[in-house]
Amino acid sequence: MNQTEIINIFTKKTLGLTFVLSAAALAFAQEKVGISGTVVNKNNQPVPYASVTFSNKANKLLSDATLTDEKGQYTLELTPGNYDISIEAIDYKKAVVNKQIAAAGNIGAFSIEPEASATNLKTQDIQAVVITAPSTKPYKVELDKRTYDPSQDIVSRGGNLQDVLSNVPSVSVDTDGTVSMRGSSNVKFLINGKPSALLGIDDGANALQSIPADQIERIEVITNPSSKFEASGTAGILNIILKKNKKMGFNGSVTGTLGYLPQTNMNTNLSWRKGKFTWFLNGGGGYRESKNTNRNTNWFNNAVAATDETYTDQESITKSKSNNYNASGGLTFDITDRTSVNASGTVRTFDSENDGRINYLYQYLNTPDAFRQRLNTGSNNNLAFQGDFGLDHKFDDKGQNISLSLSIQRNRSYNDTDVNDQSNNIFLLQDDISQKTVNKSIVGKADYELPIGEASKLEAGYRLDVNNNDYNNMVLESTATNPIQTYLGNYSYNAIYKEMFNAFYLQFKSKIGKLGYQLGLRDEISKIDIDYLNLNGLGKTQTKNYNNLFPSVFLSYDIAKDNQFLVNYSRRIDRPRSFFLIPNPSYSDNQNIFDGNIDLNPSYVDSYEFGYSISKKSFTINPTLYYRHSTDDVKMLVYRTNENDLPVFHTKPVNLGTDDRYGLDFNFNWDATKWLRLMGNLDLFGYKTTGSYYDATVMDKPMSFEGSGFSTRARLTSTFKIDKTFNFQLQGFYRGGQKTQSQDRKDMYAINFGASKTVLDGNGTISFNIQDIFNTRAMRSTTYSADFTRDSYMQWQPRQFALSFTYRFKQGEKIDQPKRKKDINSNAAGDDQQAPM
Repeated sequence: MNQTEIINIFTKKTLGLTFVLSAAALAFAQEKVGISGTVVNKNNQPVPYASVTFSNKANKLLSDATLTDEKGQYTLELTPGNYDISIEAIDYKKAVVNKQIAAAGNIGAFSIEPEASATNLKTQDIQAVVITAPSTKPYKVELDKRTYDPSQDIVSRGGNLQDVLSNVPSVSVDTDGTVSMRGSSNVKFLINGKPSALLGIDDGANALQSIPADQIERIEVITNPSSKFEASGTAGILNIILKKNKKMGFNGSVTGTLGYLPQTNMNTNLSWRKGKFTWFLNGGGGYRESKNTNRNTNWFNNAVAATDETYTDQESITKSKSNNYNASGGLTFDITDRTSVNASGTVRTFDSENDGRINYLYQYLNTPDAFRQRLNTGSNNNLAFQGDFGLDHKFDDKGQNISLSLSIQRNRSYNDTDVNDQSNNIFLLQDDISQKTVNKSIVGKADYELPIGEASKLEAGYRLDVNNNDYNNMVLESTATNPIQTYLGNYSYNAIYKEMFNAFYLQFKSKIGKLGYQLGLRDEISKIDIDYLNLNGLGKTQTKNYNNLFPSVFLSYDIAKDNQFLVNYSRRIDRPRSFFLIPNPSYSDNQNIFDGNIDLNPSYVDSYEFGYSISKKSFTINPTLYYRHSTDDVKMLVYRTNENDLPVFHTKPVNLGTDDRYGLDFNFNWDATKWLRLMGNLDLFGYKTTGSYYDATVMDKPMSFEGSGFSTRARLTSTFKIDKTFNFQLQGFYRGGQKTQSQDRKDMYAINFGASKTVLDGNGTISFNIQDIFNTRAMRSTTYSADFTRDSYMQWQPRQFALSFTYRFKQGEKIDQPKRKKDINSNAAGDDQQAPM
């Protein structure tokens, strides 16, 4: 039994255990009876927000707890039995009674007495117990981030992280899975505030598709991160917060999805909170088919002989079948009221089979046209582990605390591809390509917070990132003239990529009257080592050291309550992906080659924003003017060579001059009527790129990347509420075209539909959605150079639809820790984010 078989058995058994637990919980739920009651004081007045805990004397697993409402009343479902009932409320003495629960009904009133020291028993003084209700607004604006709640996104239900990101304001997802913010793709992904093995190596689209939408609690869009966050990602940070239920007792949900192109998914979220222990178990799996279409048409300008191509046409269609499984579990233990430890672990597998066909048509001056076909059959196996450990300690009740965390991650990917190439039904060559990549990472963090006075806070922290990527790539080839398979030395190699980052930050927040400010400084010391050797004996080594300071300034001015101006500045860095630095990193099509660049350097950006936010009961409006200036900007250079009498197109990342982006990012929510809610995003931006690149070994003259223009991205989501149980959504997306001197990218639009129906007394939800109703989501562009013009078309996924059903059981009340004084510049995420996986 090999490693892959062992892992598959493990994940399937873990998934099976998750479903068994779900079924057991459902069985418990079916045996319960509904009870109700009240809590009153000695004057027979209701006591709101009192905690009522039912402890089953025969089986602790059947225990549960709830809170009274503002009228001192509560309802709960319990399994019949004998219970010790504890009643607690701020400024009241704890009371314990015993009661036999035999049938549904009202069990009467419980009376509690005030503490002898209590001086004020008014409702507004109660702060120890908080009921957290779902937010009615899917989009919220904070000082240094914007938060998106996908629970109200019907269009992406039953989908994955990539589907959710397609609906997030200020974010767009291209047809090849590339995620961008405000027109820039240099986005840094975090999960629960940390880099994660779940997103795979180099944040590929497959990784985005393997994280179910049902396991995402919220997404933090950080367009201009503060010094508290790592400095990577010049376009900003997307922090994906996964679900970790805080409800008392045993809670959970199960979601199943069927769709077309064929897809099936099943995901379960379970949690148990009792006393000092909280645990959660999330698991799921699914099957998906996809179809990727890519067409390139090339016209050549320098044909002088009959054997020179004047025109080539290429069509590539790849069909994929994939399976993914994931399971995660975690435990939090409260050692004391102020100290807690947590540990969690996650495993994710992704397997796919790919069948691709590339057709080439060559047209010559005075000779017959030629036809060539390239067949690709491949498989991919990806396995990711992650373990997280943390300790949180509160020194006092004023907000002084420290958090320590350690994350250990490993991601292993196998890719095998068989290629058969023929021309006019005559065998040309066969390639066998084998790739193995292993990533190992350690992330350690320490974060400290110290409140100063009534409205100030000092924050400091340290972070260590250690990453090792091992690449092994082997390409065997046989041809019509040489039928014995031999290695292609330029594309068969071993490479080791190592990086280590040490980061320190200091941040101070305060408020003077209506003016709030946050000043921060981050120092990152980076070291990168690359060791490359191919079978032709070509070896390259490179060491890069950086030590950079990254300041940030955030200002806010309160015009009135929930009405403020926001001004901020930060400096960021975009470190090249390890894949971009490896020479000849991949080989799947000998006429379209991606070349790495070991000399590629980071880009730096200075980012400025001026925004306004007003939030009222029925609407939120948030326009933001922004400007970003990048140096050593990275662009993809496309150039042509002739190899074996065939035109070969190379794509290579290179550092250019500068890139300037400026624009207006406008977001809004509006509850127009009781039955209509609108959420929109409009990004109007201009761009200017200056720079050129020249490599004498492959180019006749320098290639210019200068260009400027103006473009638009827009999204509008309309939610229609038919009644309390039925909603449907229409969503439209538009991306305007962009032009530079070397490329003209056409505009693109898509329309999605979703509907949701609540059933089973609120415990179940049926959802249906259609992605890209008119099948228009495709990228079209024209690339220009001195000797060729290329028209390109790419569609990552055609129109698809899905039907899903969610069942929720044992929905207890959320109970949080005692309130602290509200922080005027609170930042719940970043390098201090401690939510376990």
